[in-house]
Amino acid sequence: MRISKVIMAASVAMCVFAGQVLGAEEEVVVGAQGAVIPLYKDKPYLHVIHKGRSVKVQRVQDTDFELHGYFAKTSRQCPPFCLGPMEVHPQVKTVGEIEIFHFMENQLRDGTGLLIDARTPEWHAKGTIPGSVNVPFTTLSKAIDDLEMIEALESFGAKPREPVGAVTKTLEEWGVMKAENMTDSWDFTNCKELVLWCNGPACGQSPRAITGLLEVGYPPEKIHYYRGGMQVWQLYGLTTIN
Repeated sequence: MRISKVIMAASVAMCVFAGQVLGAEEEVVVGAQGAVIPLYKDKPYLHVIHKGRSVKVQRVQDTDFELHGYFAKTSRQCPPFCLGPMEVHPQVKTVGEIEIFHFMENQLRDGTGLLIDARTPEWHAKGTIPGSVNVPFTTLSKAIDDLEMIEALESFGAKPREPVGAVTKTLEEWGVMKAENMTDSWDFTNCKELVLWCNGPACGQSPRAITGLLEVGYPPEKIHYYRGGMQVWQLYGLTTIN
């Protein structure tokens, strides 16, 4: 039940406080001129709940700051680290940083959405985007009857269906009975909106997770792909947390 407990903790009602949380990789440094570098125009920062506490999401304030370490590398061996396409699926929307900020302040805050770090637990432990919960791609790539996949889908708001009889199935196919966002096994009517991400454009972990969700019937309009992932998030000096 680990995933369910993590999701439940992440769904606690949002609150705001004035503290600052530093990134997992680097500290936020205030520039010498004292000018605020905002997230985007007229939005200096925002707060998000991460593991029960409020985290301030902002950009590094030092204009001379340079990224170092793994995510500063421009090239890696391909395969496996080959650049992926902008879209994972035609019906799955690819989003950028501003859309992530809006998601944090709306769907994440009101409990209708989840920000999914689809990387392995080892990567997640090194630092993550605030507000994210770790549901690895290895879980979301499993078969529909696998216990880990079942637990994940239930934590996302999906409900298992009782066996569907021949008459019911026929009526659903004819449109007599409502069957939108339903499969023979799952009812996705009230499932949460998801944003999945991993290490960046050359990482295949979140695309594999998205593919796994689509294969079990998760509605594509409820899935979003943050292609930039941790590499682009850190490139813009945005807050990370352990």
